[in-house]
Amino acid sequence: MSTGHEVKLEPGGSLEKSSDSQLADNSFDFGGESSLPPPPSLTAEEERKLWRKIDLRLMPILSLMYLLSFLDRGTLSAALQGLETQLKLVGNQFNIALTMYFIPYCIFECPANMVLKRIRPSRWLPGITVVWGIIMTLMGLVKTYPQLVGVRICLGVAEAGLFPSEFFSLTLWYPRHMLQWRIGLFFGAASLAGAFGGALAFGISFMSGTRGLLGWSWIFILEGIATVLVGIVAFFILVDFPVSATFLTPEQRAFVVWRKKYDNSSVGEEEHFEMRHLVEALTDWQVWLHMIIYMAIITNLYGITLFLPFGHSPAVSQLLTVPPYVAIVLFIFAYWSDRIQIRSPFIFAGFLLNIVGFSINISNAPSGVKYFGTFFCVTGAYAGVPGVVAWLGNNLSGQYKRGIGMALQIGIGHFGGAFASNMYRTQDKPRFLVGHGCELMFAAIGLIAVAVATVVSRRVNRLRDESMRAALEKGENKEYSVKELRGMGDRAPNFRYTL
Repeated sequence: MSTGHEVKLEPGGSLEKSSDSQLADNSFDFGGESSLPPPPSLTAEEERKLWRKIDLRLMPILSLMYLLSFLDRGTLSAALQGLETQLKLVGNQFNIALTMYFIPYCIFECPANMVLKRIRPSRWLPGITVVWGIIMTLMGLVKTYPQLVGVRICLGVAEAGLFPSEFFSLTLWYPRHMLQWRIGLFFGAASLAGAFGGALAFGISFMSGTRGLLGWSWIFILEGIATVLVGIVAFFILVDFPVSATFLTPEQRAFVVWRKKYDNSSVGEEEHFEMRHLVEALTDWQVWLHMIIYMAIITNLYGITLFLPFGHSPAVSQLLTVPPYVAIVLFIFAYWSDRIQIRSPFIFAGFLLNIVGFSINISNAPSGVKYFGTFFCVTGAYAGVPGVVAWLGNNLSGQYKRGIGMALQIGIGHFGGAFASNMYRTQDKPRFLVGHGCELMFAAIGLIAVAVATVVSRRVNRLRDESMRAALEKGENKEYSVKELRGMGDRAPNFRYTL
């Protein structure tokens, strides 16, 4: 027999809206929400202004931190400026140094997301930014290959908490169909890191010889110092959760909490941790299938970030990474995906672009044509990632289940970076048939996984619709308690997956 407030299922998979007294039930009060006033009714223009106010507070600093993160992890390509020669790297030692970053990075991503709500975002994210900035600075002082590998491992540990924590933090602020645009904003910063990083590395290379250090050392040192400074600034700018956001009025906080809490269910979602959330995330088909999709696209992305373009001098290679054309496509994908509330077609398009680009690069075409092909490679990989992350975030309900599920997706999926670090071998120059062939394979795997996820999600939505219609036709008006529906999360009969 159910206990607590009961909610009736309505036709079409919706729920009868709970009364104010039900929604204010203190047994579901988390973080002091009961102290907030009732959520106000806002006009469309007032709501737009509120979200713009939140965007201006959160997005610039999150984007800058993520830009530096992506810039720092890919800066080992500064070997073009003399690292490989000075440290006497031979064979695949450069690839091994790249790989050793990703192993701890992947292992520590899930635990990092677990502690986000225990250690406030306004302390956790700036703290790890300062730590990895210090490590990055020290990387400019390494003198041997073992030292390089050791510092890369430390960098992977320090940076592990940023990527999943920023994504998870955004899911606590924004309704699910406003999410990809926001993820796109700061992931767009990562795409600009290639443009900015190439020009920056080219400029810093002229410092070679200053105080007895070569250009590659100064790249690490200056980027590390910049990261530390941004981390310190972030301590004073970042905020934690909507319920405690002092830059908003109590009424605005109440609206944001209400808007997010009842985004996909009129009873809200669970916000306290239980061991079953970990079990549910580990046994959810979505987490593992979306993990494959993420791994496929991240492998393509890192293959491009760490190794393309090929066959040019160091200076030319740095400058060829400058065009920021990727951000334009990424923002278009993110805007329209949120607008029509569908993810899969845009991710599918990203993988198709990858197939076109890597097919051109694996051919025996002239270098100019291959450079044209890299536009498709880069655009498809970068523009597809925000949708992949937003898709799983949309389809997991319950804050801790979503946090664990997204951390697993990103953490295990990031092993694709380790794969990419070893696919482009020096002995395969100049066509890199093995590397490009592997990238094509991962793009094909991604296409298949996206199709499977779409078909299964659509089938589950249809079965839930049919089950509810059949129950209504038979006069079976099943009632669920608020606690029961919250506990079921995305398995609730009224929950519908985003496609």
